[in-house]
Amino acid sequence: MPNRPLVRLALLLLPLALLAGCAKSDAPRYKIGFMICNSVEETKDRFAGLIGYLNQTTGYEFDPVYLDTQDFEEAFARGDFDFTHTNSLVFAALSHRQGLKLVASEKRGSYGAKSCGTIIVRKDSPIKTLEDLKDKRIIFGPQWAPFGFLAQYALLIEKGYDPEKHLGPYFFPQGTWKHEKIIYSVLYGAYDAGAAPIIDLEEMTAEGKISPDDFRVIAKSGLAPYCTFGASKKMPDEAVAKVREALLKITPQTTGEAAGERVAVLKRARVDGFEELPAGEYDILLKWAKMAKMPPFEE
Repeated sequence: MPNRPLVRLALLLLPLALLAGCAKSDAPRYKIGFMICNSVEETKDRFAGLIGYLNQTTGYEFDPVYLDTQDFEEAFARGDFDFTHTNSLVFAALSHRQGLKLVASEKRGSYGAKSCGTIIVRKDSPIKTLEDLKDKRIIFGPQWAPFGFLAQYALLIEKGYDPEKHLGPYFFPQGTWKHEKIIYSVLYGAYDAGAAPIIDLEEMTAEGKISPDDFRVIAKSGLAPYCTFGASKKMPDEAVAKVREALLKITPQTTGEAAGERVAVLKRARVDGFEELPAGEYDILLKWAKMAKMPPFEE
């Protein structure tokens, strides 16, 4: 014979379960466009816990979209996603041309929510100054990389050097993990110098992949914001505020669900936290882009 108290309890709980299911399905859904970092797989893995956390804490549901850097602006202009996670140059260009709103800036490395680019040579290199780069072979990062290309290119211009005339032939790495390839290429003598983000130097040193004694930094750019969350100008202010609040609250102990398990959001994403920088902090990137004739000022 059925256990009548249990049957009654199940019948009482059924409407609550149905209501809970309806509430979840009725939650507003938004898409986050993620600029692919080193590879699609790496980007998906890094931010899965963060998406789970945002789903859990904001009352919204988020679907990730992963795009190559060169496809990002066109997709955003079409309205393919509502929020963005990109490097700071892409954010600044979209803010300037498409009205993208600042949500929060990512903190990573010794400079927090900001970072810088360096020009490195091997420790035993005769190159000691920017002047010594005359006719030398240098490897840059991707052209959309704020700290692997733009910062160094603009720095040369600021110091009175036309990179197109002062440098010898310069090159760009292919495939994935491009910033690591820059550093290894200099280490093993494939190029005379390299444009390396300070964060990659720090992290590769911490991981034991390189030693500080392997290189000399002959130049360093000014500081500028690091990777950034943005929101379409069409997004409701309430939704933007909720996402910002959720990001700013994340601590090393914060967890989110990813593939059925709880993971530490910051550790999985390889970031130290988020900060609300003033929008004016991004002006330096627009200044550099204008000097280098890069988007949004390309000719």
